[in-house]
Order: sequence, then structure tokens, then C-alpha cells
Amino acid sequence: MSEIPNCPKCESSYAYEDRDNYICPECAHEWPAAGAVATEYMVKDSNGNVLVSGDSVSVIRDLKVKGSSSVVKVGTKVKNIRVLEAERVVDGHDIDCKIDGFGAMKLKGSVVKKLT
Repeated sequence: MSEIPNCPKCESSYAYEDRDNYICPECAHEWPAAGAVATEYMVKDSNGNVLVSGDSVSVIRDLKVKGSSSVVKVGTKVKNIRVLEAERVVDGHDIDCKIDGFGAMKLKGSVVKKLT
């Protein structure tokens, strides 16, 4: 059985393990277990390539612009995208960008492909 460390906040020896965290019942402090692996949020394009802020992408299908009769056409190039943090993603729209002729908008990673 593994040795459970004392609480780093109050030094209580009554801490217990719950899934990937240790929990102190006295002060309610939680901290990750030593072997716990933090998952990193990544945005991928339609081909599975990881996107990062500053990349250039191309739209892979026609997109209707909400609130307008305009359409973003297939092949439209978008430069200098910004990948949003997991907390700021709304309805799967995880890319913030400016498209020439349309202005600022959010896109899903599944409707773009990374340009090399």
C-alpha cells in the first residue's frame, strides 16, 4: 500500500486518497496524487494536426455566418488564429480569428485544416 502524505496546508495526518487526488478531511484541501497525470487541452484540425495560436488554417467547407446572409467559402485562408483555453470554449468553437471581409469570429477545429 502506498504512503499517503500529510496535508500540505494543515499538516493533518488523516488525508485519504480519492481517485487521482488526496483529500484532507480537516481543512478540505485537495491536491493531486504523485502519480496523477494532468490532461492538457489540445485543439486539432480536421486531419488530426494539433493547432496552436499563430497558425494559419484553411476552411474546408462553406460556413454560414450567423446573423448575415454571407458565407465563408471553402478554401478561405485564415492567418494568425488564437486557440482558446478550455474554459472559454462555447459550443465547440475553440478558435478565435479574424477573416478578411467578415471580421472577428469563432470557428471549430473540425472545419479547418492547418496550412504548412
